[in-house]
Amino acid sequence: MHAAANLPALNAELDALATAIAQRIARPVPIDVELWSAKEIAAYLKVGTRQVSERYALMPGFPKAIRLPTVAGVRGTPRWSAAEVIEWTTNHREGTPTSKGGRPRTAR
Repeated sequence: MHAAANLPALNAELDALATAIAQRIARPVPIDVELWSAKEIAAYLKVGTRQVSERYALMPGFPKAIRLPTVAGVRGTPRWSAAEVIEWTTNHREGTPTSKGGRPRTAR
């Protein structure tokens, strides 16, 4: 019975703890406005960062990089729209009109 008497106080402590945790958890940025680095694109595509920077980013049709200015007035590290990268990727699915894969496969 002693535990039941402390239940309201315990619930109040749990509520306070839950609120503190919720305030510390980073809120995700919606994918339609999120910017990705070459490293994040590489993780998404499961390839190396160098392959993104030296191969995919230079391909025609790959989303244009966004370079925010720095305090020194120089161009910053390139970032890409996550939504545009995802769209570009899905447009290269085999069998889609925009894919430039190998010869068409026939059903066996």
